[in-house]
Amino acid sequence: MMIAVDLFAGAGGSSIGAEAAGARVVLAANHWRAAIDTHKANHPHTEHWLQDLQQADFRRLPAHDLLLASPSCVGHTRARGAERPSHDAARSTAWAVVSAAEAARPAWLVVENVPEFLDWTLYEAWTMALKALGYSLAPHIIDAADLGVPQHRRRLYIVGARARHAPTFKIAPQPYQAARNVIEWASGIWRPWEAPQRAAQGLQPLCARTLFRITAGRRQHGERFLLPYYGAETGGRSVDRPCGTLTTRDRYAVIDGERMRWLSIAEQLVFMSFPASYHMPRDRRLATHLLGNAVCSKVMTTLVHAIREVA
Repeated sequence: MMIAVDLFAGAGGSSIGAEAAGARVVLAANHWRAAIDTHKANHPHTEHWLQDLQQADFRRLPAHDLLLASPSCVGHTRARGAERPSHDAARSTAWAVVSAAEAARPAWLVVENVPEFLDWTLYEAWTMALKALGYSLAPHIIDAADLGVPQHRRRLYIVGARARHAPTFKIAPQPYQAARNVIEWASGIWRPWEAPQRAAQGLQPLCARTLFRITAGRRQHGERFLLPYYGAETGGRSVDRPCGTLTTRDRYAVIDGERMRWLSIAEQLVFMSFPASYHMPRDRRLATHLLGNAVCSKVMTTLVHAIREVA
């Protein structure tokens, strides 16, 4: 059995995926207590570290074959805005991967981040450090929707192997899954979006920008669609397509005729390819943050399956 360690584990998307592929995750680490508590609730037999991984003593890691890591993407994602030339603590978390690899020398690595990680000023230096440890690297950019996940989530997965050449996996695309099949139309707390009906229920009117998006969405998609509260999608999103990328704060509301509501946590679990039974915090904002920051488990399952086939 392949033994794995999950650094920057978050809510556990990589761990779910690796275990579904037949690996055993023996340790998960993160600096955020909410993430560790969530991971521990769902993976009670895994050892957990709660600490700043840039200060970790990785000599204490248990023996493992596969190192999974999702260092912070905050310093790289386009959502961050203009490039900051000064030192960035979020970006520097990627160096913890090098430290862990140096201490433990696992046979395989999978590092997940946003595609903009490839544009990082120190990316070449980071890769050279891993190559000095004997790793060859193969970057893969994968959209989870291409694997049948009902969400477009385009992420970078760097596969590293302690070999002369890291394999580049050719992943066969699967049919897209429509968001409408995930949305529970008969469940949840629905509210009217039109001003008179909202006033009758003592609700504040929606802002003009949101009303514009709803009007545009109804014109393009009919009675049912996903409403983005921010981002470039001004005309809504068809529920006959995969959902757009979930983020760490509520992004999409569901519009159904004259009523609306946020995506539920149960729906977000499905959009992230997490098990429906996965235990998440009761606090909605916290659960949304954890899921929006997570790895799509089905992508990790696909990669770990591929690694095990060639290992």
